[in-house]
This record gives sequence, structure tokens and C-alpha cells, in this order.
Amino acid sequence: GVMHVYRDDNALARDEHDSLDWLPSIKKEEFLADQNLLFALIADGPLKSFCFRRLAYLSSKFQLHTLLNELKESASQKQVPHRDFYNVRKVDTHVHASSCMNQKHLLRFIKKTMKKHSTDVVSKNTDGSSMTLAQIFDSLNLTAYDLSVDMLDVHADRNTFHRFDKFNSKYNPVGESRLREIFIETDNVIGGRYFADILKEVMHDLEDSKYQKAEYRLSIYGRSIDEWDKLAHWAVANNVYSENVRWLIQIPRLYDVYKLNKLIDNFQQLLDNIFKPLFEATANPTSHPDLHRFLQYVSGLDSVDDESKPEHVTFDKDTSDPTDWTCDENPPYAYYIYFMYSNMAILNHLRRERGMNTLVLRPHCGEAGPIHHLVSSFMMSENISHGLLLRKVPVLQYLYYLAQIGIAMSPLSNNSLFLNYHRNPLAEYLARGLLVSLSTDDPLQFHFTKEPLMEEYSIAAQVWKLSTVDMCELARNSVVMSGFPHKTKQMWLGPNYLKEGIPGNEIHRTNIPDIRITFRYETFLDELSTIFQAVKGFSE
Repeated sequence: GVMHVYRDDNALARDEHDSLDWLPSIKKEEFLADQNLLFALIADGPLKSFCFRRLAYLSSKFQLHTLLNELKESASQKQVPHRDFYNVRKVDTHVHASSCMNQKHLLRFIKKTMKKHSTDVVSKNTDGSSMTLAQIFDSLNLTAYDLSVDMLDVHADRNTFHRFDKFNSKYNPVGESRLREIFIETDNVIGGRYFADILKEVMHDLEDSKYQKAEYRLSIYGRSIDEWDKLAHWAVANNVYSENVRWLIQIPRLYDVYKLNKLIDNFQQLLDNIFKPLFEATANPTSHPDLHRFLQYVSGLDSVDDESKPEHVTFDKDTSDPTDWTCDENPPYAYYIYFMYSNMAILNHLRRERGMNTLVLRPHCGEAGPIHHLVSSFMMSENISHGLLLRKVPVLQYLYYLAQIGIAMSPLSNNSLFLNYHRNPLAEYLARGLLVSLSTDDPLQFHFTKEPLMEEYSIAAQVWKLSTVDMCELARNSVVMSGFPHKTKQMWLGPNYLKEGIPGNEIHRTNIPDIRITFRYETFLDELSTIFQAVKGFSE
């Protein structure tokens, strides 16, 4: 299940692959042992009580800090020239490219395309005959004039709550999968040209706003070996690029669907289709020139699907290896995450050795479903998207705080799918000092304005009465969590942003007063010293 890297042909002949010595691959047994340890910690009664009390203490401590220092923080911000919440950099850390535009934008784009490109051949029938855009609309009994936002029917409503199947159908404009295929897919008859055009319009809006950035997610399914090359060619050929945008590649957990349709024979084929082109492009960039260029702007991989679907198989020492996983059952979440991380660790070592950018694992996790997803992601991920279920597991929530694992939260998305806005734990996480950021998830389904990220911030600020300092802290967190290059982050946050405490803060760029930074740093040190003193006392 894990790729092997050989130095040369001689090493290959001797079967001396580097992944056994200097490359940081993690043995399955080691992963499972650590995972079981975490399961035991989560279930431990006294530890649950300890973590619950520490988290409650962190909340109360922040309330006290606010009462004592809110006016000082506000005065400190007012002394900073030019900088305010509107012109600090903020990154939309979790947004899907296929739904990054709002519904009105998509409507305008479809109408404009109908008027200007009605004769474009956009679809092929099963008998091989071609259909133009005008013919597609005729077959649907639609004209450009007829179309309205209500007719598009892409917005989530009260009927999508706990109905992921209904939510997925909202990706189809007018309920037609053909329109989705034509307008918001990269691999179609027109080479994804319309999707590239609307993405470039959204990127242009981002560039106009100057201070808003985004990390759009594009899909690689693992059904065939040429998916990466097709996606990279689409991006390069259509010049889908912006300084304000980085890409994340989402890999849907749909092995069971591909197996049922006889697209693959075992799970190893899925892994090969995902990782083999990446290793080839890294080892020999000329073998995949477009992919080599595209990967320079990819910051990581994501794992997506409906987490609430039941898992009928567990990942343990007796679980089949990917080559032997030939059953129709979908592997569990931990299985996907483990093999993605193991391959990425070796790939990153290879890329770093060649002076290339590396990729991080940033999966969807903790929106619904079992708690063990959060355990797997805690062990393997750089940061996660959603993390709602941490509110139910004090031990894990405290661990996420201590490890400062980023959580990209989307309260408007959750409000339509899994959790009412007022019950969302984002404000609580922020108060306690977890590394959280605000993100939009799917503006097409959840937002109304041209600036969905600002819409997300404005609603959060009103509902939870967030101060300007709180919002600037969320914005800084989003930049820290993001996959933008280190030098870019230095420009946005200051040259020493990686340092802890006041030396790492530059208020003229972040608009966060040193008082808040000091509070966060000292609180974090207090928590660590509490634990280390206990460990020290125990060992003595």
C-alpha cells in the first residue's frame, strides 16, 4: 500500500528501497498501537474529567481576560495606522472549486454563455451524435430568459438538514446533471473551458478585494491513472491561476462505487491512480510537464465524503492490505487516512530532496459520524475541516489545543446540514485558544453575496458578538493554517511569524494587539507546564 523509492537501477535490482531506512514511513502496527492508546485515553474517566475542567478553565480565563483588557486591546488597535479588519489578509481555508461562486454569479454566467456561445458543441450522446449548448437548453425546454435563481435551485434549504443526499443533488443546476457536467467540471467535451472561465471570474473578484485569498478544492477520484494529467492540462491550458489562490486536491472515499462499476479491482489500484503520477512527476518532471507545473500551486490533499455513512469494517492488524482488499465494502476512514499519509510522507521526502514544494494532509473530519475519525486525523493531519464533534470529546479537544492542529470551520454550511448555528462550537473553540479559522465551504449553496468569506465573518461577528481583535485573530489563524508559501506568509504576517509570543507578532500587519498575543502564549505555556509538572512528579 506504500510506494517504494529506489536510488538507482542497482538498488532496484537488489530490492534496496529507501522507504525502509531514511524515509519516514510509519508501520501499520505502530499506527494501530498508537490509535488504540488514544482510544484508551478518550475512554479514561479521570482523564475526561481533567480535560473537561481544563477546557472550562480556559473558557473562564478568556472571559476574565476580556473583562480586564478589552478596552486596552481596542485602544492598541486604534494606534495602528492604515490597518483594520478589512485590510488584514484572510484566507478561505476550506472551499470547493465547483461551488466557489454564488448562485447569482452562476446564473449570470450561464445566461451570458447561452447568448455568446450557443453554437458550441458541449455534449455527446450515447450514439455519438453531438449537441450544442442551444440544443441542450431546447431539450430542457429552457431559454436564457426563463432562467432564475429559483429555477437553478442550487441553494441549500431546511430540507437538506441531515440529508447529505439532497445536498449533493444541489450541485446540479435546474436538477440536471448535464448542466453540472457542462459548466462546473474540468473533464468534459469542451475541456472544462466554461468552468475555467467562471473560476477566473471568481479569482478576479478575489484580486479586486486584494486582502481575501482562497484554497479551492478540485477532485481526483482515483478511477484511472490519467486523471492527474487531465486536471493539470486543464489548469495549464486554460491558465487557471491567481496569486490569491492555492489548490487542494480532494479525494472522495468512493472505492465501493468504483468497485461496483468494475472500474478498479482492488484498493491498491485506487492508491496507484492517486500517487503513481505524483511520484513520476517528482522523480522526472519531464514525464508529466503540466503536472509538474500544476503541483507548484497545490498545497495539499483532502479526503471527502459523507462521514455519517456507517462503516461496517474496522481497521486492525488483521485488515487486508490494499492489494488484497478486493471486497465490495468501502474501507474505513482510518484506512484511507493511513495509506494517504504514508504515501505522502515518502512523496514529500522525495520532493523536499529535489527542492520542490511539499503537500500536507487536510481532510474533512468531525462534521458527523464516529469519533475515531478525529483520532486518525489527530495522528496524521496537518489540520482538518469542520471538527464539530470535538465538542463532545474533551480529551481530544484538549489534545487538539495542545498540538495546535488547525480547524477550518464553516458554521453557515453546518447550519444547513448538521448543526444549528447557535450550537456551533466555533466561538467556544476560539475562546479556549484552539487554532480555528472561518471558511465558506460552498458559497453556491450557502451564501448570497459577492464576498462569501466576508459574509461568513459578518454573521459570526453579529451572532457571537465577536470583537475586532477576535476577527483579526481568526484571520491570522487562517493565514497560518493555509498552504501559501512561507515567504508569502512572512509578507502578510511579518518576517518572524513562526516565533511564539510577542516576537512573532507584528501588529502593523496582523492588527492583533500584543496584549492578546501575550495572553494566548502565557496561557498555552501554563497548560504545558501543568502537564509537564505532573509527568515529572509521576516519573520521580
